[in-house]
Amino acid sequence: MGSLFRSEEVCLAQLFLQSASAYSCISELGERGLLEFRDLNPKVSPFQRRFVGEVRRCEEMEKTFTFLQQELRVAGRVPGPCPESPRAPVAREALRVQEQSEQLAQELREVTRNRASLRGRLRDLRQYLHVLREGQHFTSLPAPLGSPPRPRALSDREPILDPSLHQHLERKINFVAGVIHPWRVTAFERLLWRACRGYLVASFVEMPEPMEDPATGENITWVIFLISYWGEQIGQKIRKISDCFHCQVYPYPESDASRTDTMTSLHSQIQDLSVVLEETEQYLAQVLDKVALALPTWRVQVQKMKAIYLILNQCSFDVTEKCLIAEVWCPVRDLTQVQDALRQGSYQSGSSVECFVQRVPTSESPPTLIRTNKFTAGFQSIVDAYGVASYQEVNPAPYAIVTFPFIFAIMFGDVGHGLLMLLFALWMVLYEDSPRLRQGTNEIWLTFFEGRYLILLMGAFSIYTGFIYNECFSKATVIFPSAWSVATMANYSSWSSEYLATHPSLTLDPNVTGVFRGPYPFGIDPIWSLATNHLNFLNSFKMKMSVVLGIVHMGFGVVLGVFNHLHFKQRHRLLLEFLPEVIFLLALFGYLVFLIFYKWIKFGAADSRVAPSILIHFIDMFLFTSNAENLPLYPGQVPVQTVLVVLALASVPVLLLGTPLYRWCRQRAPSTVRPGAPVATREHEPLLEGQEAGNSVNATKEDVESAGHGPDAQHLDFAEIFMHQAIHTIEYCLGCVSNTASYLRLWALSLAHARESPWSPRVPPRAGQTFTRLSLPSPELSEVLWTMVMRNGFVGLSYVGGVVLVPVFAAFAVLTVAILLVMEGLSAFLHALRLHWVEFQNKFYVGAGYKLCPFAFAPDPWE
Repeated sequence: MGSLFRSEEVCLAQLFLQSASAYSCISELGERGLLEFRDLNPKVSPFQRRFVGEVRRCEEMEKTFTFLQQELRVAGRVPGPCPESPRAPVAREALRVQEQSEQLAQELREVTRNRASLRGRLRDLRQYLHVLREGQHFTSLPAPLGSPPRPRALSDREPILDPSLHQHLERKINFVAGVIHPWRVTAFERLLWRACRGYLVASFVEMPEPMEDPATGENITWVIFLISYWGEQIGQKIRKISDCFHCQVYPYPESDASRTDTMTSLHSQIQDLSVVLEETEQYLAQVLDKVALALPTWRVQVQKMKAIYLILNQCSFDVTEKCLIAEVWCPVRDLTQVQDALRQGSYQSGSSVECFVQRVPTSESPPTLIRTNKFTAGFQSIVDAYGVASYQEVNPAPYAIVTFPFIFAIMFGDVGHGLLMLLFALWMVLYEDSPRLRQGTNEIWLTFFEGRYLILLMGAFSIYTGFIYNECFSKATVIFPSAWSVATMANYSSWSSEYLATHPSLTLDPNVTGVFRGPYPFGIDPIWSLATNHLNFLNSFKMKMSVVLGIVHMGFGVVLGVFNHLHFKQRHRLLLEFLPEVIFLLALFGYLVFLIFYKWIKFGAADSRVAPSILIHFIDMFLFTSNAENLPLYPGQVPVQTVLVVLALASVPVLLLGTPLYRWCRQRAPSTVRPGAPVATREHEPLLEGQEAGNSVNATKEDVESAGHGPDAQHLDFAEIFMHQAIHTIEYCLGCVSNTASYLRLWALSLAHARESPWSPRVPPRAGQTFTRLSLPSPELSEVLWTMVMRNGFVGLSYVGGVVLVPVFAAFAVLTVAILLVMEGLSAFLHALRLHWVEFQNKFYVGAGYKLCPFAFAPDPWE
C-alpha cells in the first residue's frame, strides 16, 4: 500500500563512518534529507563532546555575521536570499570564510569609527561657526559708512561691546558661548539667573539649520547661547551649570578681527573634512557591497557546517577511535540512496575506506513517515493536528480528501457562496509560486494559503450541494420546469373566485391528476421556496440525509479497522471485535437507514398522509412493542426488529470478553518456540547485499531477545487487558448513539446557513401541513431590503435609485463575505473537523505515533 494510505516502513540502522570522511558523508546525507539521527551520548554534556570546539567556532562566525547584518541594516541595505544552496565548506574553505569575514568586520568597525569621528568633528566645527556668526549680532554693531559718531541712549538692544559703552564699564566683560538642546533652554536660563543673581546678560537664538543629535541620531534645531558676565567666580558658576545641562561650550574671541580669522579657519577646516568624509563614505559603501555579496552564501555554509558538527556530536567512536558509529531511523526504500550518499561522501573526502550502513533489529516503535505533496499536505495536516498516526496504521488523510470537503459542503451548500470560495482558492492556486503570497507575515493569511487546495475542494463541493439544495445566495433558481402545476389545480379543482378571495394560502393536492408530475430532475423543486411549509419539508429532508450520511461515514471507519487487523496479523480481532462492532452498528442504525430509504421508495406525494413515522417504529423496536396507530412499513416488521435488537445485544458481551479471553488462553498455552530459535520481529526485510544483521549500540541483550511484537512477547496482565477492552466496548456502544446524534449538526448548520442569508424568507411553519401551500412570503427584513430598496433602485427612483443602490449593494456584499463566507465557513469547517476527529477516526485510528524528522539542511531563518 502506498505511503499516503499507510506510513512507510522505517528501520533502525547503523552508519559506520571513517573519521576522515565522516564530515563529507554527513554533509551529503543532509543535502538529501533521508535519515533521522539518534543521540548516542545522551548523558554527555554538550560542553564535553568531541566537536564542541568546531561548534563554538561556527557560533563565533555567526556572531560576526550578525554584526555584518546589523551594519547592512543601519546602511539601509537588505541582503538578498542566497542565489543557490552552497554545500557545507571543507576545513580549508571554512578557515578562509572565517578570515575574510573577520577582516571585513574589522574594516567595517574602523571605517564606521572613523566616519563617526569625522561626522562629530564636522558637526562641532559647524556649530562653532554658527555660534560665531550669531555672536556677531550681539557683540558688534557696525556703524553706517559716512555717518558721524553721535551719543546714544542706553538700550537693551545695544551691542554689548559697543565702544560708546566702554565709559560705563569698570571691569572687563567675559563671554561663554555654546549650543544647548532646545528642551533645556528654559530651565537653563532660570538656573543661571538664580545662581548668578543677575550678574550676567544671556542671549538665546535658534540655529539656522538643524543638526544631528549624537545621543539619539535625530535632527534637531539647536539653540545658540551667548552669556556675558563680570567676574571670574560668576564665570566658573556659568561653566559648571553648562556642564550640568550637557551644553557644548566653545571659545569666543574678544575682538572682531580674531572672530573673523577664526571663522575663516573654520571654513577651511569644514571644506577639508567634507572631502575626507565623502571619501570615507565611498570606501564604506565598497566594503558594504562586498559584505552584501558574500554574506548570504557564508551564512548558509556556516549553518550547514554547524548542523554537521552537532550531528557528529551525537555519534560514538569505536574502540580504535578511527570510526564513528551513528544510529538512524531510515525508510527502507531509501537504504540504497543512503549507501550511495555514503559512497559519494567518501569519494569527496578522498578516503580510501568506504563507509557503509547496516540494519539492526529493535523493539522500539519506529517513527511515522508519510510523504505528501502540495495537494495532500493540507489534508494530512488536519489529521496530524489530532495525532500523528501510529507506525503503519491506516492513514485517514486520503479518505478525508473526499469526505472532509463533502461534509463541509453539506453545511455550507450554496452555489453563490461556493463559487466565491472556489474563485478565491483558484486565485491562490494559480499564483502559488508568487513570492508575495508565499512570504507573507500574516499568520492568518499563511493558514489560508497552506490550505488553498482544501478550500478549492470545499468550494467545488459547496457548488454541487448548492445545486442539490437549489440555493444561489439562498434564492431558488429554476433550472428545470417545476414538477407542480398550479394551472392544472386551478382548472380541475374547486377553486372559485370566492374561495381565492377568502384563502390567502392555497393547497396543491397531488391526488388531482396533473398537479404533481413526478420528482424534480435534480435537486429541490424551486416551487418550495414559495411554500409556507418550506421549513418543514427541508427539516425532514436534511435531518434524514444527515443520519444516512453519518451512519455510512461511521460504518466506513469501522471497515477501515479491518486493514489494521490484517496488517498487524491480529486476525482474531476480525471475529472478536470487528464482527460484533459491525453487527451492533448495522442491526440498529443500519436498519434505521433501511427504513428511511424504504419509506422514500414506498410512499410518494399522493399517499404521504398515510405514511407511518419512522421515529415511532424505532422507539418501539427497542421496547419490543408495536403501535396500532402507527402502521408497519412492511409485513413481518416486528419479528425482524426483535431479531435485530437481540443480535445487537448479543454482540456486546462478545465485544467485551472476546479479546481478553483469547489473549488469556494464548498466554496459558505452552510456547511453541524452540530454544535458540530466532525471535520474530518486524524486521523481516532482506538486508543489503554483503551485510549482516547487528544490534543497536544502545540496546541490551534483553532488549533484543524481547523484540517480538506478538501477544506472547511479555507477561500480560489480564485485569488490565479486560479494563482496556471494557472501556473500548462502552465507548463504542455509547458512541454509536451519541455519534449518530452528532451528525445532526449537518442538518442544523445547513438550515442555519440557508436561513441566515439576507435574501432568504423566514416563514414560520404551520402545524399539520403535509402538502405544498403557495403563498406570498411574509414581509420580513430580507424582503423589505429587496422590495423597498434594491428593487426601487432598479425601477422606481430613476437615477436616484441607482445612486442609493451602490451603498446598499456594497453593504450586502460586505455582510455576505464577512458573515456568510468567513464566519459561517469557519463554523462549518470546525464542525466538519470535529466529525472527522471524533465520529470517524476513533473507529480505527489510534494516532499515538511520532513523526520522522530527517536531518536536512533547513532554509535560512534570516531570510
